[in-house]
Amino acid sequence: MRRLQQPFSVRPLRPLAAAVLLVVARAAMSQTSAPAGDTDSEAVLPEVSVVSAAQSPYNPQESAGASRTDTPLRELPQAVRVLPRTLIDDIGATRLEQTFDYASGVARLDNFGGLWDNYAVRGFAGNENSGTPYLVNGFVANRGYAAPRDAATIERVEVLKGPTSSLYGIGEPGGTINIVTRQPQFKPAQRYQLEVGNFDNQRVAADITGPLGDNLAGRLIAVTDHGGTGRDFVNSQRFLLAPSLTWALGPNTLLHYSGEVQRYSAPLDRGIVAVNGDLRALPRSRFLGEPNDGDTRIDSQSHQLGVEHAFAPGWQGRLNVAYRGGAMHGFSSDAHALATDGRTLLRQRRYRDYQSDDLSMQADVTGRFDTGPVGHTLLLGIDAYRFTGNQYQLRRNPTAEAPYAIDIYDPVYGQVPPGTFATQTDARERQTNVGVFVQDQLAFGERWRVQAGARFDSYRQTLNNRLRGAVTEQDETAVSPRLGVTYLASNNLSLFANASRSFRPNAGIDALGNSFSPERGRAVEAGVKFDSDDRRFGATLTAYSIHKRNVLTTDPGDSSFLIAAGEARSRGLELDLSGSLGQHWRVTGNVALTDAEITADSRLPAGTPLRNIPRTSASALAIYEDAAPVGQRYGIGAGVRYVGKRAGDAADSFTLPSHTLADLLAYWQASRNVKVTLNVNNVFDRRYYASAYNNLWIAPGIGRTVRLGLHLDY
Repeated sequence: MRRLQQPFSVRPLRPLAAAVLLVVARAAMSQTSAPAGDTDSEAVLPEVSVVSAAQSPYNPQESAGASRTDTPLRELPQAVRVLPRTLIDDIGATRLEQTFDYASGVARLDNFGGLWDNYAVRGFAGNENSGTPYLVNGFVANRGYAAPRDAATIERVEVLKGPTSSLYGIGEPGGTINIVTRQPQFKPAQRYQLEVGNFDNQRVAADITGPLGDNLAGRLIAVTDHGGTGRDFVNSQRFLLAPSLTWALGPNTLLHYSGEVQRYSAPLDRGIVAVNGDLRALPRSRFLGEPNDGDTRIDSQSHQLGVEHAFAPGWQGRLNVAYRGGAMHGFSSDAHALATDGRTLLRQRRYRDYQSDDLSMQADVTGRFDTGPVGHTLLLGIDAYRFTGNQYQLRRNPTAEAPYAIDIYDPVYGQVPPGTFATQTDARERQTNVGVFVQDQLAFGERWRVQAGARFDSYRQTLNNRLRGAVTEQDETAVSPRLGVTYLASNNLSLFANASRSFRPNAGIDALGNSFSPERGRAVEAGVKFDSDDRRFGATLTAYSIHKRNVLTTDPGDSSFLIAAGEARSRGLELDLSGSLGQHWRVTGNVALTDAEITADSRLPAGTPLRNIPRTSASALAIYEDAAPVGQRYGIGAGVRYVGKRAGDAADSFTLPSHTLADLLAYWQASRNVKVTLNVNNVFDRRYYASAYNNLWIAPGIGRTVRLGLHLDY
């Protein structure tokens, strides 16, 4: 019998105490202010790309993740939305999920009580528990246990629409998100941030980069964050260190290392309940768990090491390896059932002890050459991963003798929890996958571009159910092709279309002990892209249709098991636009019309909408900046975010209402080194609901938040 660990508790770091972090970080990178070296040494340093002053920071022209090459976005036969660092700073985002509103077709899903990121692109979610995979520098980063991603390490967020299986393997047909992290620079720079806000929000961060030698640059990002939510007894604590190195081994070879060590702790908060369909029966601050459960803690670390080498003009190779480890443990008291009196909530007591290890490798070669009048950008690659996950969970369901109940209208906390547990889960899962992919981007004259690619995957899963003494295995293979065409109609317009397939293995076994067939998807997409002559403003209009089969659904012969027989469909229109207007305005906006529904299921009728997916959503943000009468510059801006009504559970038994939120922001660049920021979100303090799993687990959105920040740059 393994010993239960006690809940981990961390006292919030106050700004004065947390300022010690700045001293440690600055001391650790004290060499960044040293000269870069003599002129001869600098001659072999890698080229650093600089954004042209004429280019808008809101309208990037390339995406590293979309094609794994440096192809301009206007030539890609795919809708891609890039959220740059400038936008992240403008909206004051401290978490990845705060950027979701600024890309069309991205919807928030149940986030496991606030402990990780979960989203859907174009209506399709991933695994019911772990969510849709997202990438960090091309590697899957949430296969296992990872806290909600902090924005401090993010350089840009790339929303890759449609299936990406032809390049990355396992994934959802709606699309995926690739996060590009901030890299070391050979020019010394230091930034320190102090932010305070209501709900007891406090944040201190340091970002220091510069040369550590003639051909070596380093970067260190450090964050301590105490996050308030407006929910009773629910606050989070984050501590993060992210070192990185870039080493120029020669004029044609670069070595990169990126690491991240993080501890995140917060109560597992299932939110509020709907009483007879009424979501407003309880205040949005009402916590229905037990404060004495303490925090659930997630400890994670990641390391990526890669080398790039240019073999000859137009040819280069890359080899990358990555390791990610995570562990989560803690107690929680979760809503189980609402009694017939409409006020007594029966709860279940749980203890979780989860752990994961994920080792990945990628190798590819890219070459540019011509065959007669046709230009080629050829990509050949292989990748593999080995994932191991352990889940150990104890649970005590309520009984008539020990209901472990709470009055939702007049809660009394501090109950003695049930003293006995039953082992609910004791399992070890192992996944291995090897994938081989090829892609060719062909240029036919000045107008036509064709992208053709395919990938072969060999997947193996072993699930050891130690609780039942059963071992199940499955082996699957899949071929994921993609074909796309772009017509460059003019300097401003490009037309594109593509068709592709995807797959994702289904974990678990059916009533006969057999493994499930993997989910398979197919998608078609067509659209038009616009860029102004100076490339300072751009827009993409897209129409798509996606079908997915072998979705897990209830076995009609035994409701305690599942079968891979469900089908779902998503069709829609999306518009994204962003860039600069004149010398003073930068704007971004999007609109999405999404029709995502079940087309076949053993329990639910065809036409049932997919959970948490709004039929309509939109956002807009505009910022005006100019020279300040005092200091250097100032900026003021306003935004609006709209999310339509959504199904609150899989059966569409209740509805999350639509909501419209208004935001304000301002900054003052007082001097070259000092910047003051102000962000006000949900200005009118609207009540809304971010997501739901069922009528007992509904996540209310946060009320009006006001955050004041001080940024020091050197």
